[in-house]
Amino acid sequence: MDSVDLVNRDPNNLNDHIKVQFEDVLAEPEGARSIDCVWKLSYTCFNLWLGICYKLMTLCYGICIAAEWGCEFAAIAFYHIWYITPVLRVCEINCAVFTKITKTCLSCCIEPCCEACGAIFIHFKK
Repeated sequence: MDSVDLVNRDPNNLNDHIKVQFEDVLAEPEGARSIDCVWKLSYTCFNLWLGICYKLMTLCYGICIAAEWGCEFAAIAFYHIWYITPVLRVCEINCAVFTKITKTCLSCCIEPCCEACGAIFIHFKK
């Protein structure tokens, strides 16, 4: 079993689109500024409640949700390994035979007609 990287928890950058830092959510432009102590306390409250709520939700639901997703991806892997891939292989095998039959029929029936038409029109010149 692989060990869990506790430092870089999104090594494939799956959640780059989620911006939850204070600076990504709240910003005051020039000309619309709150008092410095309000801005500092807002920063502290935001980060405190973000951390508390996120940790509580992951504590209460994270393990169950991870278990459900594990089951979901196990089912997907199972279906692909034991059903979808073999069905696709059967289709490939059957299509190869159909392709061979079609090519043979075309070369027997259509190709002579095309060659005859080509022989007629080859003599026309500008």
